[in-house]
Amino acid sequence: MALKLDAVATGLNGIAYLAFAPVLDSFIGVTTAVQYPVGAFLLLYALGVLAVGTRKEINRTRLMAVIVANLLWVVVSLVVLISGALSPTGVGAIWIVLQSLTVGGFAALQYVGLKRL
Repeated sequence: MALKLDAVATGLNGIAYLAFAPVLDSFIGVTTAVQYPVGAFLLLYALGVLAVGTRKEINRTRLMAVIVANLLWVVVSLVVLISGALSPTGVGAIWIVLQSLTVGGFAALQYVGLKRL
């Protein structure tokens, strides 16, 4: 279930970045030049996570790859925030932290699922 939720949340996030980038640009302070490729990546990643999560039997190696990718997302997001590389607005900084917490939460739930396999 955690994989499916991750795929849906990630896919919706990717769609939002792609569809609303010009609006989000000024709201979160991350340029469309960053949002478009990130949105495309998130959509593709969501499809991959969905593919892993909808199999009759979850492949442990693929699940571990999703967990590692999610943890990498958390680390990179926080490094970007701390370094000020994207110069987000206050709302954007909060969004990055909330996104990191959500992705980290998915990784934790997925890890619990991995241990149950």
